[in-house]
Amino acid sequence: MTQAPAQWLGDSEGKPAPQPLARIQALVNTVDLESGADRLAHAVDAEPWLRAQGLLPPGTAASTDDLVFIRDVREALRAMLVHNAGGPAPTGVQLGSLNRIADAAAARVRLGPGGTLRVAADTDSLEGRLLSLLLVVADAQRDGTWTHLKACGNEDCRWAFYDRSRNHGGTWCDMATCGNKLKNREFRARRRG
Repeated sequence: MTQAPAQWLGDSEGKPAPQPLARIQALVNTVDLESGADRLAHAVDAEPWLRAQGLLPPGTAASTDDLVFIRDVREALRAMLVHNAGGPAPTGVQLGSLNRIADAAAARVRLGPGGTLRVAADTDSLEGRLLSLLLVVADAQRDGTWTHLKACGNEDCRWAFYDRSRNHGGTWCDMATCGNKLKNREFRARRRG
């Protein structure tokens, strides 16, 4: 595993999603697939970020099993974003960690001031806290913003980005890097063929 960078690439998004969908983007972008730097690889890097994201209660340590599970959730969400970008639908195996959350945690409707209703996780367990992310996905699927959160079309990258293009046909996290790399690779392949 590569040593953690001083500043994480995902801390400043070039194509940020609106809140609360930005929470999904932030989790998916905790690993840089090209360099191998993974914010969730070690508790010392992961715990402050997980607490800031509301995924780990204050004063709680993340076990090795917790980190493995959260990384599995991250990759399940990435598989969904690949699908949003026109890739294959995620398999049952890829979505296994999300099914674990759905099976282990429950949601409850809470009545807020002025009669506003809010659906929230019913438990403070890790699964309950991760369920809050699935509720964000459900809301985004309902309001139509989910399909705009995509994974980069460069298989070596797969960075999550929010597609704000007029026709929502964005393919790459950054045209200058991933887009040009792939276009040049395809061009060279055509010339050889």
